[in-house]
Amino acid sequence: MVVSVISKVSEVAMRVFGSSNERTIREMLPLVDEVCALEPDFQKKSDAELRELTEQFRERLRGKSYEEKQRILDEMLPAAFANAREAARRMLVTPAPDSPYPTMRPFDVQLIGGIALHEQMIAEMVTGEGKTLVAALAAYLNVLTGDGVHIVTVNDYLARRDCAWMSPVYNLLGLTAGFIQSHQPQPEKAAAYACDVTYGTNSEFGFDYLRDNMEYEVDDQVQLKRGLNYAIVDEVDNILIDEARTPLIISGAVTQQSDKYYAACRVARAMKPVEHYEAKEKEQSCHMTDEGVEMAERMLGVKDLYADDPQVMEWQHFIETAMRAKEFYDRDTDYIVRDGEVIIVDEFTGRLMEGRVWADGLHQAVTVKEGLRLKEETQTIATITLQNFFRLYKKLAGMTGTAMTEAGEFWKIYELGVVSIPTNLPLKRLAHPDVIYRTEKEKWKAVVDEIDGVHGEGRPVLVGTTSIENSEMLSKLLQRKGIEHDVLNARPEHAAREADVVAFAGQPGHVTLATNMAGRGTDIVLGEGVADKGGLHIVGTERHEARRIDNQLRGRAGRQGDPGSSRFFVSFEDKLMRVFAPESTREWLRRVGMDEGMALESRMVTRWIEKAQKKVEEFNFDMRKNLLEYDEVMDEQRKTIYSWRQKILGRKGIDDELVALAEDAVEDGVDVYCPPKTPADAWDMDGLCTWFGRKFGEPVTIPTDVRSDADAISDLLIQKVKEIFERKCAEFGREAVVEFGRSLLLRVIDIRWKDHLHAMDVLKSGISLRSYAQKDPKIEYKTEAGIMFEEMMVAIADKVSDLFFRVHVEEKKERRISGIWQQGEARHDEFNAANEADRQRQAAQSAGEARPVEPIRGERKVGRNDPCPCGSGKKYKHCCGRR
Repeated sequence: MVVSVISKVSEVAMRVFGSSNERTIREMLPLVDEVCALEPDFQKKSDAELRELTEQFRERLRGKSYEEKQRILDEMLPAAFANAREAARRMLVTPAPDSPYPTMRPFDVQLIGGIALHEQMIAEMVTGEGKTLVAALAAYLNVLTGDGVHIVTVNDYLARRDCAWMSPVYNLLGLTAGFIQSHQPQPEKAAAYACDVTYGTNSEFGFDYLRDNMEYEVDDQVQLKRGLNYAIVDEVDNILIDEARTPLIISGAVTQQSDKYYAACRVARAMKPVEHYEAKEKEQSCHMTDEGVEMAERMLGVKDLYADDPQVMEWQHFIETAMRAKEFYDRDTDYIVRDGEVIIVDEFTGRLMEGRVWADGLHQAVTVKEGLRLKEETQTIATITLQNFFRLYKKLAGMTGTAMTEAGEFWKIYELGVVSIPTNLPLKRLAHPDVIYRTEKEKWKAVVDEIDGVHGEGRPVLVGTTSIENSEMLSKLLQRKGIEHDVLNARPEHAAREADVVAFAGQPGHVTLATNMAGRGTDIVLGEGVADKGGLHIVGTERHEARRIDNQLRGRAGRQGDPGSSRFFVSFEDKLMRVFAPESTREWLRRVGMDEGMALESRMVTRWIEKAQKKVEEFNFDMRKNLLEYDEVMDEQRKTIYSWRQKILGRKGIDDELVALAEDAVEDGVDVYCPPKTPADAWDMDGLCTWFGRKFGEPVTIPTDVRSDADAISDLLIQKVKEIFERKCAEFGREAVVEFGRSLLLRVIDIRWKDHLHAMDVLKSGISLRSYAQKDPKIEYKTEAGIMFEEMMVAIADKVSDLFFRVHVEEKKERRISGIWQQGEARHDEFNAANEADRQRQAAQSAGEARPVEPIRGERKVGRNDPCPCGSGKKYKHCCGRR
């Protein structure tokens, strides 16, 4: 009874107030009315007057804070949209002579989409509703702040195309637009980023961010000169959901371990499922049984595979990775082989992911499985996930045809709401129920019959396949049937023709086979007479794990009020049904007695399939969320390092930075020779003085009256360091000293950061084992990562001080060293200096002197010179940190 009452109240509320989506749209309509009311006045303005308005808008925003700019943009939206709409009406002419819209004047629903983008939302718009123009509206408004706008596409072709298409609009309004491409010359890329609006792919924007944070001069940076202001992400579900699990990585060469990959591959091939290992398709994991462990030990000549020896323990990882490559990664489905290399095929789009590799040794394992020669192994130099890269933007928005199914994830991870924008004309697309068969063989026969029947009616057919292998197999079946067709998949000879193939897919009787890459961002225009016959027909040959991918395929038909239809064919041998379909479904089918060739067309079964898809989506969301939780630790550390590095690049306060690092080194040295919990009379004063002399290049004497006070000793030594620094500045010139210190700082930071990334990879790869000790791996990871980061920062301070203060004059003459003009020739090569330091340490030890221990900071959270966390306002060493 209570449930019934609540249901009726909800029903009444829905009728009165509408859904949350309807309320959001209703709140935007007054702004649309304001834009429309301004349209007659703007149509009377000259081109010059439209450009002048842009400058007036910009003048109003100059000198304002970010918050003030956003408030003013909200106020200017109607006028700015009216200006952009008029520019589009004048500059964008439809190429089709029979089009009912001779110019591309934005529809009212496109204005709604533009408002949603400005308000940092995701606009879900049906295919063909003009998302490219919608993005231009929001871009024009936000570029008025002078901070630049990035429009993110899924491939280089779309970046070029969209930029070329929208440039006339921007140019009329007095703005510039450019596009970035992979392998683009640096000057061209810098010019593109300097434009008001920059188009490019998600991966190229991300890689440019990493590359900019590896540069040694601000002038060599292309992206960070203006920063990350506002990004509009096209196909946002593909970029921020599907590709979010794959981090962007820039790598460098390291020591090769190819012999272990080949040995592990031999072991994996010899092992039998169930007997030697258990393969879990759902989790994509493999684990050896006891028999498998014994077999591996025999084949490798290892006594105990789980011995407490890093060289032995890593065999488990190599073998299980080889088994994953064997069980779950198939040629022409997950990857292709070209020119002796394994190239990944994106599981969601079917595109080749050039330059991308699977992490954690999986790529090497697949390469060896294919009998290919391994290239030199690499080590991560810089990395970031797409999730964390796009969260760096001050303002973020997106658009796609399919977002509502992932609305919860968009909000939880990016705080982006989703609004479904109404279509300009009523949607006429017909979605038929799924047709289910027992076996794949029966399903493929039915698919061919469906294509043949619709093709015979003169209608175009677009067939979506889930892999290269399936598209080529279906192509052979159609050839036997005598049906002409085009094939579009990730193979280079097909991918290069993508735009042309998709554009022709709407012609009468034409058949197109395509993987899931088909036509995202490219309109399929119906040929003459096709609409009268029912429009484009979509055939899905398998249900995908994500409902969005199926909806994207359906969305190829029925654009801008055109008719269209879709039907999916499924078998119980398909991966989704095999892994996730409920056993009750299989049992029911056995009871009803499905004979060979018998088809089942039932909306109930379609709902079962959608439930299975929902389970997979939840599973994948958990994986992405887990990745994000781990990466957030690295993200905070990355922000700290990159912010520090950017400050150094800008040559701001370098001298203070060098002295501060030297102070940290002194503090750590005092901690080593004057341990906090050791009586003062046991402190090693002679060792401290010797250490200081070797490290900073000048001898020091510690007066008797301060030898019992560690703080006083630190202050004395720090003052001495400052004096040494000032003498160097006087001898070489402050500018030269600072420039040398800047170069040294950047090199040491980069080397230590690279080593830290490697250490973090190792930590992450084994942290899950902590769960066997009843410990939370995530908490353990965060704790240890924090300690490792602190140790890295200590090591940077120690190394910089070690090298900087040992620079000495060898020859009195002007000479340029690494781009720096200095008085005298400085020996500042890090490795030479490090070797010299080792030589001095060995000499000191052989002479019986105290060993200058490299300080390691464990759980120390507050620096001695940091403000005390108690809030006293004093330094920690003079407050709660006093000995």
